[in-house]
Amino acid sequence: MEQANPVSLYWIIFLGTALLSWLVQALLQSKFKKYSKIRISSGLTGADVARKMLAENNITDVVVSSARGVLSDHYNPATRTVNLSESVYSGNSIMAAAVAAHECGHAVQHANGYAPLKMRSALVPVVNFASQWVMWLILGGMLLINVFPQLMLFGIILFALTTLFSIITLPVEINASRRALAWLSHSGITNYETYPMAQDALKSAAYTYIVAAISSLATLFYYITLFSRRN
Repeated sequence: MEQANPVSLYWIIFLGTALLSWLVQALLQSKFKKYSKIRISSGLTGADVARKMLAENNITDVVVSSARGVLSDHYNPATRTVNLSESVYSGNSIMAAAVAAHECGHAVQHANGYAPLKMRSALVPVVNFASQWVMWLILGGMLLINVFPQLMLFGIILFALTTLFSIITLPVEINASRRALAWLSHSGITNYETYPMAQDALKSAAYTYIVAAISSLATLFYYITLFSRRN
C-alpha cells in the first residue's frame, strides 16, 4: 500500500489541529462573554472568591493579585500567587467566580501535594529549555537527516517531553475544576441556577488543554514518522 507523503501528512495535521484549536478558542470566548454578564447573588468579585476559597482551605501563604491581559489567569507555585486577569479579579460574574475558584484549585493541589501537579512543575524547566531549541533541532535534523540523524532524534526527544507536559496538564486542570465546582456549590457561591453555568464555563476551558494535547501528540507522531522514513 502506498505510504502518505510526509508533506501532505504535515499539512493535514497542521490544518486539522489549527481548525480545532480555533473552534475551541471561539467557543471559550463565547462562553466567557455569556457568563461574564451573569452576576452572582453574593456580589463577590473574583478576588473575593479566591481569598475566601483559600481561607476556607486553610491556605494563608498564597497571595491573590491582578494580572494584565484576557484569559491570563494562572497559579504560580514558585511564587505562590493566584494571578487573575483584570476582568476576573474585579468582576462579580459567574465566570469570574468560576475562573478564580479554578485557579485556587491549583493552590489547594499544591498545598495537598497533588502528584500530577508535582510532575508538571518538575517538567517546567525542561519544557522552557525545549521550547527555545526544539524547533531549531528538528529543522536542522530534517536538513541533515541523512548525515546526522541523531540531531533530529534529540529534537524529537525534547518535543516528546513537551507532549508529556501537555498530557500531564490534563488531569491537573480537570482536578482543579472539580475542586472549584465542589467548593462553589458547598460555599453557596453558586446555586441550582448558576452551578451548571460555572460547570459549563470550566468545561469549555478544559477543551483548550485537550486540543493542545491532541495537537502535540499528532505533531510528535508526524516527527517520528518522518524520522523512521529517513532511509
